[in-house]
Amino acid sequence: MGPVDVVAGVIWRDGRFIATQRVRGRHAGFWEFPGGKVDAGESNPGALARELYEELGIIPEELRHWRTVQHTDGDRRIRLHVYHVTRFSGEPQALEQQALRWVNALEACDLPFLEADIRLVRELAGAADPAPGLAAAFDWVGRPLLETSPAL
Repeated sequence: MGPVDVVAGVIWRDGRFIATQRVRGRHAGFWEFPGGKVDAGESNPGALARELYEELGIIPEELRHWRTVQHTDGDRRIRLHVYHVTRFSGEPQALEQQALRWVNALEACDLPFLEADIRLVRELAGAADPAPGLAAAFDWVGRPLLETSPAL
């Protein structure tokens, strides 16, 4: 069986991003970037938009693909597509009773993130600049910070 495609968003505001805590399943209690499975026939950006609306009540307006990470969880192979979400409409809220926190990359390192996400958290922390704001944290990428998402 092939890998399961999953999307996640690093949702930014004022140099901080959203971390959510799982409430159900065998990974309950672990923190993660919001997102979920890509449904059949769905694009990755479309799946992310759907998941963020269902989980947080927000609609991503500017996003950029950052990384695709392969991960094995038990007998499941997961292909995690991670996006930076730099603009969105709506005010994030925990619609699935999950804990939600705005954290900077260093604060996130103190949370028990899922194994697939912890590498990304550590990378964000290593790249973070102590100056406030998204631009200070991500000039190292070497690409324009904001990229308008394709039609969802």
